[in-house]
Amino acid sequence: MSLISAEGIGVQYGARRVLQHMNFSIDAGEVVTIVGPNGAGKSVFLRVLIGAEEPSEGRVNRTHGLAIGYVPQRLSIGQTMPMNVARFLALSGSQNASTNQAMLTRVGIPDRAKEQMASLSGGEFQRVLLAHALLGEPQVLILDEPTQGLDQPAVASFYRLIETVRGEIGCAVLMVSHDLHVVMRSSDHVICLNGHVCCEGTPTVVSAA
Repeated sequence: MSLISAEGIGVQYGARRVLQHMNFSIDAGEVVTIVGPNGAGKSVFLRVLIGAEEPSEGRVNRTHGLAIGYVPQRLSIGQTMPMNVARFLALSGSQNASTNQAMLTRVGIPDRAKEQMASLSGGEFQRVLLAHALLGEPQVLILDEPTQGLDQPAVASFYRLIETVRGEIGCAVLMVSHDLHVVMRSSDHVICLNGHVCCEGTPTVVSAA
């Protein structure tokens, strides 16, 4: 049974049509990656799937009580906002400091709890966002270009972490990525999106297309 499915999704802003005729499903434990050019509607589609945005047409079905962990493409926390890592993690609903510290250790940044969010490196910031998402014990982990702006070693390290986490908790993973080498190595299903589904299938099928 699908954890999330979508039927006939369309999104339109005024006269501009962003998405049309989108059908989608993701099953327990599955890794699905969405690829496509900038402006293809990838982030919009993720927001529709998690319920952050209403589609202009079509519908999304989610398993009752589904726990979703979401790592956005970017999150701006300015220097003027006093928000350290421990406080940010508490916003997930987890008020147990020991649990939150254990999660920081799990994502590889055990000594950052007292650091200000605005002072973290790009890779550290993304790991905190991942920790925040994982504290909700998600059945589906959704990542919107989580390595955008990171250098190559940080990209490789972050994706290794995702693979480890998936193996540990068995969650499904849905991600938007431009890192095609990662997509082809670790995905079960790939969707090429440019306002609509251009092609989809296993990495081998999509690569051949």
